[in-house]
Amino acid sequence: MGAPLLIRQPNEVGDHMDLAILELEAGVLPMTIRRTLPDGTYQDIPIDWLQID
Repeated sequence: MGAPLLIRQPNEVGDHMDLAILELEAGVLPMTIRRTLPDGTYQDIPIDWLQID
């Protein structure tokens, strides 16, 4: 969607999904997941708290 790369693009990787996975694994994505709780409050979870297997 036109977002700049946050890592150096490897020569062998050209697919946008593979690049996104590499950025996620590198921990460079500035994203937070907002989880809305049943009482209307929310919890912000930084993406670097998630484990990638």
